[in-house]
Amino acid sequence: MAKGSNEQIVSELLEAVGGPENIKNYEHCATRMRIVLKDDNKLDQDKADSVTDVKGYFFNTGQHQFIFGTGKVNEVYKSFDHYIGKSNTASGQAHAESDNTYQNLSLLQRLVRVFADILVPLIPALVTTGLLMGLRGLLVELGLDMTPEMEEAFVILTDTAFAFLPVLIAYSATRKFDGNPVLGILVGLMMVAPQLPNAYEVAEGASQPLTVFGIDLVGYQGSIFPSIIAGWLIGKLEAWLRRWVPEIMDLIVTPFLTILVTVGLIFFLVGPIIQVLESAVINGIVSIINAPFGLGYLVFSALQQLIVITGLHHSFSIIELNLLSSTGFNMIQPLTSVSMAGQFGAAIGMAVLVKDKVKRSNMISASLPSLFGITEPLLFGVNMRSVRVFASGMLAGGLGGLLISFFDLAAPGMGITFIPGLLLYSGDFSAMLQYVLVILLSFSFGILFVYLQKNKIHHV
Repeated sequence: MAKGSNEQIVSELLEAVGGPENIKNYEHCATRMRIVLKDDNKLDQDKADSVTDVKGYFFNTGQHQFIFGTGKVNEVYKSFDHYIGKSNTASGQAHAESDNTYQNLSLLQRLVRVFADILVPLIPALVTTGLLMGLRGLLVELGLDMTPEMEEAFVILTDTAFAFLPVLIAYSATRKFDGNPVLGILVGLMMVAPQLPNAYEVAEGASQPLTVFGIDLVGYQGSIFPSIIAGWLIGKLEAWLRRWVPEIMDLIVTPFLTILVTVGLIFFLVGPIIQVLESAVINGIVSIINAPFGLGYLVFSALQQLIVITGLHHSFSIIELNLLSSTGFNMIQPLTSVSMAGQFGAAIGMAVLVKDKVKRSNMISASLPSLFGITEPLLFGVNMRSVRVFASGMLAGGLGGLLISFFDLAAPGMGITFIPGLLLYSGDFSAMLQYVLVILLSFSFGILFVYLQKNKIHHV
């Protein structure tokens, strides 16, 4: 059995899902354990809801999802995987059949899940970069007179992750598609090699592209999809080549042909096309968000938590990465935070109206993780049980988004929201005050809108 404090959790999970022999597949995302069962009827709903440390349970697209929260889910998954791997009663193929996890998802959901699997592991590095940017700004705000050498040192700390973003993505994508991650790193480095003119400098007219075979080549700084495709190509080519290349020649021939074909396709065929399409799509989405009179901000922040329910919110990471790479600022972060704050306020408003002290306590307990960016317990445990409460949270978040457009507020990083998101604004006291203000107002609006409907909400 799994060791440590997670032993009880693993035991209770197995009891809830009908034992290890009923598990078809399992995995985890940033906050949830996702389990696919052979027979869904064997799940015990009451036990699923009462698993130790579970902040919420729900069933969606063929997956039984247990919400543990950031960090904790990694520990639980590791213990769960350790036990399943040693269990004689569990199917030996439970974890190997990864495709079964996606069999009940739509094409769009599958794509978003793949993107999430690739991008989520990079978030700690990107969060660290954002915090370092905030630290630099804070030091300047406090009056520190930086020498040129100190400024250069901070550039190393704050710019490296984004300068070599294709390397990180190619590495993660290659791992996702079962290729050799080192080959992914190599291709990623080639995509931002110093011999290639910087893509942003070429776009600004400050430098000229490198022309080879009549094709203009530039670096892939800030590009996301070409790196993902490179990782996919590496994984597929390696697997295909190993079916044909004799084992005695595999060490030399397989990586050589894999790199040669991947780089050729990325530089001379797929890459330039995807680069143009990626830029057009991302710019189009950003233009919609930046619609006149703050309407895009309002709609996005109103709907953001609704999109979380579908699981499609992971796709926002692509937009955030692009924004940070091209402009250094990310307006998605504060919009997400006010969307959370609106739903948090609606949940607290609902809890205040509840007469039963036990129910009120449970609602508040389910709502508190939202302060740290984990809203699933609040959404599934409180707000979604009443359309009026959930709609109140959406409206409150939307008004918060409208205020963000008025302030033109944006974060220098990504990956952390709500209260932890304050750290991203540590270098700009004015922006921090605005961030706090829009969160407090969204929270207050959420409470107010629920209170105004107290006679029509029948969940009390």
